[in-house]
This record gives sequence, structure tokens and C-alpha cells, in this order.
Amino acid sequence: MFFTIPSIEDIDQPALTERLQRKLDNKTKPIGSLGDLERLAMQIAITLGTESPQLQSPQLIVFAADHGLAQQGVSAYPSDVTWQMVANFLSGGAAVSVLARQHGICLHVADCGVSHNFDPKHGLLRYKIAHGTRDALLTQAMSLEQCHQALANGVDLIKNLPGNALLLGEMGIGNTSAAALLMSRLLGLDIADCTGAGTGLDAGAIEHKTQILRQVLLRHDQAHEPLDALAAMGGFEISTMVGAVLQAAVERRVIVVDGFIASAAVLVACKLQPFVVQRCIFAHQSAERGHAIMLQHLGARPLLRLDLRLGEGSGAALAWPLLVSACEVLNNMASFESAGVARQVPVDQEKHKPNASP
Repeated sequence: MFFTIPSIEDIDQPALTERLQRKLDNKTKPIGSLGDLERLAMQIAITLGTESPQLQSPQLIVFAADHGLAQQGVSAYPSDVTWQMVANFLSGGAAVSVLARQHGICLHVADCGVSHNFDPKHGLLRYKIAHGTRDALLTQAMSLEQCHQALANGVDLIKNLPGNALLLGEMGIGNTSAAALLMSRLLGLDIADCTGAGTGLDAGAIEHKTQILRQVLLRHDQAHEPLDALAAMGGFEISTMVGAVLQAAVERRVIVVDGFIASAAVLVACKLQPFVVQRCIFAHQSAERGHAIMLQHLGARPLLRLDLRLGEGSGAALAWPLLVSACEVLNNMASFESAGVARQVPVDQEKHKPNASP
């Protein structure tokens, strides 16, 4: 099949931005005193196209798949951990399960290509392309047709979910390698600057991982277009996430981006349609090497810095209450007029200059 990349419109609306700024400045506080929370409220409101944004039915999707490249010793854990963690998500025992439950976020796991056959279970979405990608050191991770199918699956997944907010999560042993490869190729960076500890590699293992990834890049030195690189070196969960991000952007959902792998999927989506990033709120800056650089290239201001490197969507779930608070402030905080509070007295700049005449 052939995937048609949807058109993503520019949602910048100067008139709406001006009204929102005026509304925020008229709250009972010094102008700008809520800092990034005000910028967050503004972004959510512009994404949803309203002065009174309401976040509805947030959906956290953990996109899961296995990677053939894991056979090259690029992870501290065996591939079986992927399906075992999927089971843990579905049974409610993982970190993201606990956090989603705490904050009232609907959690689903999308099997995009896990090397395991799951019985039907509540919360499991079936979008398996194959039992994991092929080893990208030896051949293309997936065919272009498989890549396009994964993108289409991501679109279909979002179309079938309610709400106006999507939180991105992922699971897949070896997927920090796929994310690092995509980052290196699409941003033109040396792979050493993009490669980190992943699930907990020591210095020697990181060096081995870096050398393997350098060889992968050489093998696929012709794959420079976003979808070519995605097919050659990506993963089924990343590809499905790209499709989901594109569709969420079309629908003007607020997209809450988790860590390194989720950011790599957003990077691919932005290379396809740059206005995607307008809808994206970056939950945190992870401890994974390369994430800070990727965020900088995306022009992102992460909400949290907690040295997280778990993935799963855990950072997105932790950041979610800040989005709720931003909307509450914008919608329900009193204005100077309604509260009967005096405004800030304008400062007479000439009168208060040093050595000014009395």
C-alpha cells in the first residue's frame, strides 16, 4: 500500500493569540508571573482554537514493537522484555499504568510488531505488522510497504479514539538505537552525539552500540528522505507513532510528547509536515544522551527535567497535571475587574531615573 501524507495546516492565529494574551494579562497577578504555565495555556488554547480550552478524554498510547537490531547487543535487556512489559502495562503494574490511573488518563497498548502472540485483552490494540523488524545491520528494518502500512495504522488508531489530547508512550527493546539512527540521519549529526545508555548500558557497551549504529548508517547511506530512513532503520512502533502524530495534528489534538523515542517519531513527522510541532507539548527532557539536542532542533521547551529515561509515556503522564492546571488558570482565575483588585501602578520611568530632579 502507499500512504498519503496528510496536509497539516498552520494554526497560528494572531487575533486569537492577542485575545488570549489580554485574557492572561488581566488575571489577578503580575503580568507574566506564572511563567511557562501561561505559555502552556496559550499553546493548548491555540491548538484547540478557543479562548476557553477544555481537555477531554486524554488518551495515552504505548506503541510497542520488537527490533531485529537488538540481536547485535545494543540493549542491556533481552527482547523478551518487550512482550513481558506489554503484559505488565495491561495488568496495571507498570509505572505508566500507575500514573495514568492516578491522573484519570485512558491507557491503551498498541501491538505494532511485538514478537509474541497476545490473547485479546481490554486495553490492547492490535496493529501488528510482523513479529519485529529485521536486523537493520544486515538489511532494511522493514519494507517500504510495511512502513506505509504502519503509518496508516497510526492514522486509523487515532480516528478510533475519543478526546482531544494524545499522550505518546512506547516500548521496544532496541528502540533507543532506532531513535538515535533517525536523529543522526535526519539532523545530520554524528551518531556518537545521538547514542546513549538506553536501558542502562555501561561505557563499554555504549561504545559497542555506537559502533554498531555507525555501521548501520553506512549500510543505509542512501536513505536520507524521512520515510526512506524510517523504513531502513526505524521500528514498527515508531512508524505507527508517526502516523498517529500526523492524524492527531490533522484533528488538532494536543500532543504530549514523552522522551527520546517519542521525540524521534515527532521529528520524523515534522520533517514530513513542519506545522506538526505547533500541536506538540514536550513533557520532559530525559537523561538519554541526544534528547536535549533533539529538543533544541525541534524548538521545544520541555516542561520537566527529572532525569527520566524509562519511556512508556511515564514523563507524559507526569506532565499531564500541568496541562490541566494551565487550562484551569486560563478559564477560572479571576480578572482584576471581577475580583475588585487594583491593577499594577504604571511606573513613571522619568521620575524614577537615578539623579532625576525632584
